[in-house]
Amino acid sequence: TMLRRGFLVFLPRLAGLLVVACCSVSIVYMLACTPKGDDKQLALPRAHSPTGKEGYEAVLQEREEEHHDYIVSLKKQIAQLKAELQGRNEQLKNVQEQLPDSLDVQLDHSNPAKVQANLLAYLRSQIAKAEVHSGFKLSTEYAVVPFESFTLQKVYQLETGLTRHPEEKPVRKDRRDELTEVIELALGSLNHPEADSNARQRVFTASDFVEGIYRTEKDKGTLYELTFKGDAKHQFKKIVLFRPFGPVMKVKNENVNMADTLINIIVPLAKRASKFRQFMQNFREMGIQHDGRIHLTVVYFGKEQMNEVKSILENTSKSANFKNFTFIQLNEEFSRGKGLDVGARVWKGNNVVLFFCDVDIYFTAEFLNSCRLNTQPGKKVFYPVLFSQYNPSIIYGHHDSIPPLEQQLIIKKETGFWRDFGFGMTCQYRSDFINIGGFDLDIKGWGGEDVHLYRKYLHSNLIVVRTPVRGLFHLWHEKRCLDELTPEQYKMCMQSKAMNEASHGQLGMLVFRQEIETHLHRQKLSSKKT
Repeated sequence: TMLRRGFLVFLPRLAGLLVVACCSVSIVYMLACTPKGDDKQLALPRAHSPTGKEGYEAVLQEREEEHHDYIVSLKKQIAQLKAELQGRNEQLKNVQEQLPDSLDVQLDHSNPAKVQANLLAYLRSQIAKAEVHSGFKLSTEYAVVPFESFTLQKVYQLETGLTRHPEEKPVRKDRRDELTEVIELALGSLNHPEADSNARQRVFTASDFVEGIYRTEKDKGTLYELTFKGDAKHQFKKIVLFRPFGPVMKVKNENVNMADTLINIIVPLAKRASKFRQFMQNFREMGIQHDGRIHLTVVYFGKEQMNEVKSILENTSKSANFKNFTFIQLNEEFSRGKGLDVGARVWKGNNVVLFFCDVDIYFTAEFLNSCRLNTQPGKKVFYPVLFSQYNPSIIYGHHDSIPPLEQQLIIKKETGFWRDFGFGMTCQYRSDFINIGGFDLDIKGWGGEDVHLYRKYLHSNLIVVRTPVRGLFHLWHEKRCLDELTPEQYKMCMQSKAMNEASHGQLGMLVFRQEIETHLHRQKLSSKKT
């Protein structure tokens, strides 16, 4: 498809060349056939002049020869243009034959030799299209695809991922294998040069590797540039490799019917009645009114505020005519893992999608569909990365008032961050949850149980779908760091609190508030003097 698009782009240029050629022929013809000016025009002899008839015939003969010469010249130019046009057509035809049709590469299995040739041609064309041999004009600095650098031990990266480390040993197996393969291939190229030489070649090893850089253009491939020590001081060997991406291949084409797929939202809770009231407003609008294929299970710990929570649930049930809910009360210390585990196992119906949720979560109807589409019994579980809201009092501190909640849920760097270190909100079929062994019930309180379950799925053969989603938000709430914590735990708690309060820039504005106010005051006095 990309090759066809390039061919279509070339066609207007060819048409333009034809137009220019025709215009050139017309201009030459007009110049040739236009009578010469009066100052250069030969005077015709008069009838009674001495030269008479002979002079008149001589002038006509001369003019006829001039026109004949011009016609011959025009015919030569037309023939040259036709020959050039024919040559361009042949070149275009050859290019079209050499460049493969991606559909042929993917689907035509009747001719394996052609498929292989087309695929090789396609991969070579990827190198030509990538920014390898020459640079491309870019619109802005944001269009640059940056390199990342690496040594034998470390990778220095701009996108730090979950570890947050700007430099690290490659943790992901695919990245380790990728860079190891590239270094080995470069060493093979150095130790087995293509040029025939009887001279004894030096043997390069991994210890000769100095550094490498690489970057990936998502639609073309990955470029690697590796530097090794040379034969003498200040001399180096440089190897450039390219891993081209092949054509897109169709893997599956299926209809997915989610009309009867029920989601059981399980919420563990202790106290926090006001937060539950806010949660139920969201649940009523998105779950009941917009979606409708939903069940709610509330597992409540203790008895404090229990009647208020039950009242909120029952009022929603009556006003929305909603009966698909279960309320379970446990007389024991709060344990998030225990609450979710009990809520999952108490279900007695058919296999159902479980959405483990907290009371300070806001979800949309679109997220509920994502929850269904990214789970499959015995095949896939869904671990969405939610967007965590900053403290609205800081975000909107310069406004007259904090806007309504729905207007706060905007995904921008000033309003929140992707909570990629959180694994508590997850969707999976009940059968997969039971088969994996459920939660570790020895973990008490809040935290730790989600990572334990997440690792169970990672260690299984199930596909774990991990992706940011635009319809799942963690609403800000104050984080309290208890005095009972050790100094190190208290420090970590405060760091976590700072990260949830505001962005780096907004926290900086708070730190330097006094300097900013002093500057504004000076500016105000200066303007009054002028």
